[in-house]
Amino acid sequence: MKTQSKSTQAIHAGFLRDQYGSVTAPIYRASTFEVESIDDLTKRAEKIMSGMSGSGDGYFLYTRLGNPTNSTLENRIASLESATDYVVTASGLGAISTAMWTFLKAGDHLLADTALYGDTHGLMLDILTKFGVTVDFIDFNNFDLLRNSLKPNTAMVYFESPCNPTLKITNIAHKHNPEIKVVVDNTFATPYLQNPLKLGANIVVHSLTKYIGGHSDALGGAICTADKKDAIKIRLEGIEKCTGAVMSPDNAFLFLRGITTLPVRMMAHCANAAKIAEYLSTSKYVKVVHYPGLKSHPGYEIAKKQMSLFGGMISFELNFNFEETKKFVNSLKLIKLAVSLGGVESLLEHPASMTHAHFTPEELKAADITPSQVRISVGIEDVNDIIADLEQAFSSTSNK
Repeated sequence: MKTQSKSTQAIHAGFLRDQYGSVTAPIYRASTFEVESIDDLTKRAEKIMSGMSGSGDGYFLYTRLGNPTNSTLENRIASLESATDYVVTASGLGAISTAMWTFLKAGDHLLADTALYGDTHGLMLDILTKFGVTVDFIDFNNFDLLRNSLKPNTAMVYFESPCNPTLKITNIAHKHNPEIKVVVDNTFATPYLQNPLKLGANIVVHSLTKYIGGHSDALGGAICTADKKDAIKIRLEGIEKCTGAVMSPDNAFLFLRGITTLPVRMMAHCANAAKIAEYLSTSKYVKVVHYPGLKSHPGYEIAKKQMSLFGGMISFELNFNFEETKKFVNSLKLIKLAVSLGGVESLLEHPASMTHAHFTPEELKAADITPSQVRISVGIEDVNDIIADLEQAFSSTSNK
């Protein structure tokens, strides 16, 4: 059969038919799996060590090392990401930290972009440095600076594209030293819109909590690799011995349910976001709109090459001061004020006082986060209702 489309893969890839003919993947809640003999245990352990725990051939011993429900999810996401292998984790940060603990050691150098999810920045700056890893944050869109910032001991390069919360776009397709792991957080784009491994990245991380799940009801993460050996190392060192960040089979089932509708949801998210970005770009209350689908966005041309559509996330800066921005946020009625993103409902957050509140003024400036900036995860409600809510909040704020 010819290569299937992503819409088909999202429903069928990795599916393992059970003895009863269930059309959905069963939930295997077992923490451990019975073996027939010591020889059988040895055989299973060898298969797991060789990376076959997710093959569907029954090579399972303990859910921290692999589980049939989790493996179905791993195989499906690997198909969508065009990956050689994939490992699911208990959360998005669990995926990020597991990847770092697997491939970084004392004395290594990590180079990261200045614009990052707040807790990723905290993990790097506050935690990794305690264990002897040096970290530098630079603007990855300054390629000369990026090239000159690499050191003989640089072991990993890490960035997001589009990034959180500014929607900055970084060119993924740069040639790099094969000894350096290039890690890309693909949460905002999802594997439906962008495949960093095809562009040269070594590892892709996701917060499945967001668009993959799509219903704001499950926590999970995933690590995708271009090299199967990297996935084996992640599973047997990063998860088994370092973080133990194992996804529960119940959450894997929820993500399998969510991923089946990922293509149709992403089409709706993207369509709504494009209309809202255009609306915001003409509003007298808005100073600037950060959306890669707008031709005014500095990353527009790169986004066109890397992404099939421009996503459902928008960041915009208001013509309000800090207190007025908070009033605007508090005046929303349909759009919910909450962290996270990617659910069917529209969510809005104020980075300077929420996800990036722990940033110093210098770090906020380096990340291009301003006091009047808000980020909206555009849901799949009727777009006119979302715009009407923004409009009434603008009016409420300006009538002071």
